[in-house]
This record gives sequence, C-alpha cells and structure tokens, in this order.
Amino acid sequence: MKWRGRKGSSNIEDRRGQRSSSGRNRYSRSSRNIRSRGGLRLPRGKGSLAIFAIIVVVSLALGVNPISLLDGSIPNSPTNNSAREQPQSNAEQDELVQFVSVVIKETEDLWDKIFAGSNMGYQKPKVVLFSNSVRSGCGQASSSMGPFYCPADQKIYIDLSFYDQLRRQFGAPGDFAQAYVLAHEVGHHVQQLTGVLPEFNKARPRLSKAENNEWSVRVELQADCYAGVWAAYAGQENLLERGDIDEALTAANSIGDDTMQKKSQGFAVPKTFTHGTSEQRKRWFNNGFSKGNPAACDTFKVSRL
Repeated sequence: MKWRGRKGSSNIEDRRGQRSSSGRNRYSRSSRNIRSRGGLRLPRGKGSLAIFAIIVVVSLALGVNPISLLDGSIPNSPTNNSAREQPQSNAEQDELVQFVSVVIKETEDLWDKIFAGSNMGYQKPKVVLFSNSVRSGCGQASSSMGPFYCPADQKIYIDLSFYDQLRRQFGAPGDFAQAYVLAHEVGHHVQQLTGVLPEFNKARPRLSKAENNEWSVRVELQADCYAGVWAAYAGQENLLERGDIDEALTAANSIGDDTMQKKSQGFAVPKTFTHGTSEQRKRWFNNGFSKGNPAACDTFKVSRL
C-alpha cells in the first residue's frame, strides 16, 4: 500500500504503556438511528454490539474458542503470546503508528464523502492504541481479545502487537492485511451510526441463540463488505500496490469461523458461527471492492450469505 508521505488522522489516542485499572462493564443501550435520504444508500438492519458478540461466542465455543480475530475474541494461550517474543523497535512502532493514522485518515475521507452524499454528517471514531490491557466504554479488555470496536464510546481499540500475530500465527502478512483489519472495525462504527448495532441491542433479549448467531454473521459480513468498499476507494486514490487485495483476502480467509474452528479443534460446527465462513468473508469483501458502493453491502436483505 502506498501510504508513506500521506496525511494521518488526528483521531488517534495513544495509551500504550499506561496502566489500566479494571472497571465495570457497561453497554450502549440507545443510539440515534440515522436514515439515508439519497446519495449512496447506507443499509440498515439488525446487527450486534461487538462486545456482545464476544460473549455469545464464548458461551457457545467448543473446546478452544473459535472466534474471529477482528472483533476482540482471541483466546489466551501460550501461542498467542508468541507475537511478543521479539518486541518491535521504537522505530518500527513509530512507523506502525503512522501507518494506522494514515489508513484511518483515508477511511475518514471515504465515509465523509459517502455520508455527505446521503445528507448526513460522519462522526469520526477515535482509535485507541494500547498495550496489554485497556479500559474501554464497554469494560476492561486485554490484548488477547484482538482489535475491537466499542459502540458505547465509539472507539476502536488495538494493541499493535496483534499485527505481528496476524502475520506469524495466522499466515496473513502485508500492510494491506493490516489495513483490512482497521477498515473492518471502521465498518462497525458505520453500522453504529446507521442504527444497525443499536437496533440489534434493542432486539437482542427477544432473540434465540440461533438468531443471535445468524444476525451476528450478517453484521460481520457487512463490515467485511464495507472494508471492501474502502479498498475500492484506496484504488481510486492510487494507493494500491500489486498483491494488496490478495493480502486482504488471505486475512479474511484465515479468520473465517470454519477455518478457525478446524484449526483449533479439528472440525467446524456451523450452528456456532458468528462471523461467517472463510468463503463468505472473502466474497463479501470482494463484493464491496468490486461495486465500490455501500448499497451493495446489505447483508440483511439477502437470503443466501
């Protein structure tokens, strides 16, 4: 990805090295629903709060937790700690912080345009960089959970050591694989602003476990599709290099529910899927990339995901 020399976002909150005290979990119970009024239609529908998705999957996991990396759900294990065996130098860390800042700025530019085209204002999320653990609006979180979006404070949280884990443990190297992770989490923020996440939060008590899982898959695939829309925008801005899209697809493939479950326990249990299969995640990312339009990401109106 051609990111060097480009302007970065000011919405980066660096908490690395700070000690975080534990706090009581709290969740967003309401949000103003924003309706599209023209331009590029932003789909609305039932979704899931990222922190709730974590709880659902933990309760349903068989053996080792088979949850996707992208939404705060990597289980604690000695293998996960391997990402920190060789700490990055300060220069490498500084470069990675700048990379994150640039990618977030590019997502801001895209969603500013899309929301403006629908006569709406885009409220930019903050990205919190932390190490080991952090206190979020959704409660206490550790780096073992992976990157996640918290609707309660509308912030994206990431321990940068995750990227080393993505490369070494899950075989998804490359800066565009890293960009895909961020664009996916930004996709959840878009869902928060358009009413998808708050709507599900309200309906959740009435849904069965099977329904919870089904809608969770739909919200995750929509976020993948939104990441694809951003990838198309990156192409229009001449930011893509040869192999970038393949890097994103490799990452999407490596964190599909079926792939992760087979890797962790030797078999897959479809009824416990909460993020989508590898094939689904790649296909919906490609759908957003090929169409370049969020209207193509309405996973809530299709019968076949």
